[in-house]
Amino acid sequence: MAEEETGQEKTEDATPKRLEKAREEGQVARSRELGTTLLLMTGAFSLLAFGSALGSRFMAVMKFNFDFDRQTATDPHAMVTQLSTSIFNMLDVLGLILVLLMLAGALGSVALGGWLVSSKALMPKISRLNPLAGLKRMFSMKSLVELGKAVAKFLLVVIVAILILLQMQGDILSIGQETLEAAIIHSAWIIIWSAIGMSAATIIIAAIDVPYQVYDNAQKMLMTKQQVKDEHKDSEGKPEIKSRIRQLQREMAQSRMMASVPDADVVITNPEHFSVALKYDMDAPGAPMVVAKGADEIALKIREVANLNNVPLLQSPTLTRAIYFTTDIDEEIPAKLYLAVAQILAYIYQLRTDRYARPRSDSQSRTADSKLDLPDELLFDSDGKIPP
Repeated sequence: MAEEETGQEKTEDATPKRLEKAREEGQVARSRELGTTLLLMTGAFSLLAFGSALGSRFMAVMKFNFDFDRQTATDPHAMVTQLSTSIFNMLDVLGLILVLLMLAGALGSVALGGWLVSSKALMPKISRLNPLAGLKRMFSMKSLVELGKAVAKFLLVVIVAILILLQMQGDILSIGQETLEAAIIHSAWIIIWSAIGMSAATIIIAAIDVPYQVYDNAQKMLMTKQQVKDEHKDSEGKPEIKSRIRQLQREMAQSRMMASVPDADVVITNPEHFSVALKYDMDAPGAPMVVAKGADEIALKIREVANLNNVPLLQSPTLTRAIYFTTDIDEEIPAKLYLAVAQILAYIYQLRTDRYARPRSDSQSRTADSKLDLPDELLFDSDGKIPP
């Protein structure tokens, strides 16, 4: 009802989620005409295939039940014996035909729409008890279509029946001149072929009904643009929720990153806008690794954590920006920065050997920074751009 309230038309194709939900509710394309056609054609051709055997069995059963002696007529148990014998004589042929009809009925049900078991379709709906809704369904377009189909089926079957009678008029009139046994057999063949012809007429109806049911179901599954947007929001998550999730993920990532700062060998700063924490394990293969990095407030937080844990701080604006813009967290530095980082780590290791040594002043750091060997393609400005 949402599309009626908003005035939007259903112009969008059904999404996979919409089709899946409709299938769970039992809303799939079905054609009763297809099932009817399969049943009639199966029954007619079964009679054609097994008609001779069925007729012979039927005549034998009739003779068995109507040709008996006086002793059998007076036996109170003879009726049960006669009935059971008759059933067993007809059971194999009739049973085979019934099995074929059962398979045809099952195939007709699943041929269009596939196999579907839905408990929701069996649930009672209070809305179906509403007389106004019932009247609305009676005079709906679907009811008119069903009425048209019923009238068309009736007229088509009547026309085919008349044509069959005209075609077999000579055979029907000749039955009166035949013997009883020949007349019965001839009549059976006329009935079987008439059934095949009239059943074949329903193929035309099914050929029209199947595409219509597919089209009608597709029209029912159409969605408004708003429904598509709402479904996308439900599956992808509402923007505010997604934003909150991303914020929590960033906070968790920052917490893990800050926990790695105390284990860093050095924190290189911009000195104000960027901070990068490096760690190098001399006993393991590989280059120095970035364990934390950040800009502005995060950069300040990295420096605070480093100070609290006695991690050396070193100002090197060009190297800090180069590492910040080229290397992610938990990644090794690029090969082009090996020499510059090696100079920094050598200075830090020299500090560790002299307990009285202290990091250089700002002017000394800038002087040291100018001596670092950095390629021109790694000289970034504060915006992450390489100056011309």
